Amino acid sequence: MSNYKYQKNFSAQYGVLYNYTVRQQKANKVVAVLKDFLKNDFKKLNLLDIGSSTGIMTKLLSENFSKTIGIDIDEQGVKYSIENFENEHLSFKIDDAMNLSFSSNTFDVINCSHIYEHVPDSKKLMSEIYRVLKPGGVCFFAAGNKLVFMEAHYNLPLLSVIPKLMAHRYIKIFRKADFYYETHLTYWGLRKLVSNFEVTDYTIEVIKNPEKYYATEIVRNNSFSQFMYLKVLNLAYWLCPTFIWVLRKKKTI
Repeated sequence: MSNYKYQKNFSAQYGVLYNYTVRQQKANKVVAVLKDFLKNDFKKLNLLDIGSSTGIMTKLLSENFSKTIGIDIDEQGVKYSIENFENEHLSFKIDDAMNLSFSSNTFDVINCSHIYEHVPDSKKLMSEIYRVLKPGGVCFFAAGNKLVFMEAHYNLPLLSVIPKLMAHRYIKIFRKADFYYETHLTYWGLRKLVSNFEVTDYTIEVIKNPEKYYATEIVRNNSFSQFMYLKVLNLAYWLCPTFIWVLRKKKTI
């Protein structure tokens, strides 16, 4: 897997990846967005789930597709997935998201939810996603923002904002980890990252309709928090902590 410093054994460090309820809500959100965008029967489509980890979310997603493959470098997570969820329509394998083992133009749909910041080279990740998608195929892309006060993985203030060398020392001091693998991008960096795709932004739509898109863990419909969230997004969208986009590979002429 080259000389990159990979973030391995992720599922062993994050017990939430074994939490069925949490993974189910995330899967429901992905399906709701894709159904709104595609407006067709998923049973005819195939899916690649990048960063499948324990496979719970992948298993739930697979119920909407003809064939689903989950990939990850997390050996423990993939082993758990195979033992608990693999069937004739769902399979798992260890694979490098920056160098996928699939042929070009293979998948109708790809799920890439909060993955880009964990890989050593997010440009290579997105290049591989573009390559293996069929022309006209889509990718559900959920991406965290670099510009947040509290970093989501380690709950340390400003961790994602400070220079990388400082971040490594910062998490060591607080005994959160030995190395800060995550590399987040700003809104503008993310737009550049996905510039080869046609982008449909669902971020504000999800906040406006939290029940439809299974986002009630973020806001409740007609609540004060929803009102304030939308106000802030309208004034400074670039400060949104998470962006939800559907990326479409352009169809060949």
